[in-house]
Amino acid sequence: MLVEVKAASVNPVDTKVHGGLQKNGLQQPRILGWDAAGIVVSVGEQVTGFHAGDEVWYAGDITRPGSNASQQLVDARIAAHKPRSFNWAQAAALPLTAITAWEALFEHLKIQQASAGQSLLIIGGAGGVGSLAIPLAALRSPVTVIATASRPGSAAWCRERGADLTLDYRDLKAELAKEGIYKVDYILCLNDTDGHWPAISELIAPRGHICTLVENEKPLDQNQLELKSAALHWEFMFTRSMFSTPDIAQQGEILKQVSQLVDEGKLPGTLSETLHGLTVENLQAAHKLVAGGHMQGKVVIAY
Repeated sequence: MLVEVKAASVNPVDTKVHGGLQKNGLQQPRILGWDAAGIVVSVGEQVTGFHAGDEVWYAGDITRPGSNASQQLVDARIAAHKPRSFNWAQAAALPLTAITAWEALFEHLKIQQASAGQSLLIIGGAGGVGSLAIPLAALRSPVTVIATASRPGSAAWCRERGADLTLDYRDLKAELAKEGIYKVDYILCLNDTDGHWPAISELIAPRGHICTLVENEKPLDQNQLELKSAALHWEFMFTRSMFSTPDIAQQGEILKQVSQLVDEGKLPGTLSETLHGLTVENLQAAHKLVAGGHMQGKVVIAY
């Protein structure tokens, strides 16, 4: 379907793709942007459930032109109607991180099957994905939610979203030991897989589950995981659209459920900064904020 984009957020994937283009050169024009909210202009003959004038949100497809544009073509199967209670900027902040958090927690880690007394460690709790993983875990699982946050403001942000415990990421083992915790059942790594790997592999409980969405630059020592029969999962939100998997429409269903949670007041927004106008200057400013690595929540450009 063709969508008139009203707002788009900037994610780490935008800065990574941009960095790669700068390094390797641009062979053909490329439109970045993988998070949007807007109004349906028209739909293809096989599209069902959407009509011109509908307000929608989606994360898009990394293999297609992105949302840093006034209009965008998007596969209707990976879109949903946006939350009625959110404005354009608030809505654009959520799709990519919501799908990522949902897939990581409920499809890979399967924390909805956890038992009371089990624990989830989220490394990078105040970022875009962590800001949704915390409340989603608190809503749909009995796990104790532990989130890393290096600054007081970030720690408060995590606690407001439902974290039971916050700690400094710079020494995970020591910080957890202060709380009498020596093993965790689930770990969601949202930054620096290489740097955190020694602690992750030591802290994960026997038969525990680890999910990361940050690529490693060096080989990861799997010996501890083998001894513990622990599982390592990779989450890449674009897998379904990139490979056109049979269950590609699941992403539209996820966004539909997230939209309902938002409108019921059960899931908070993550918008922390809004820039106005689709301009080169605003895109550069948003990329700079995200690349700095210290964002709480999301930055959005409202068109």
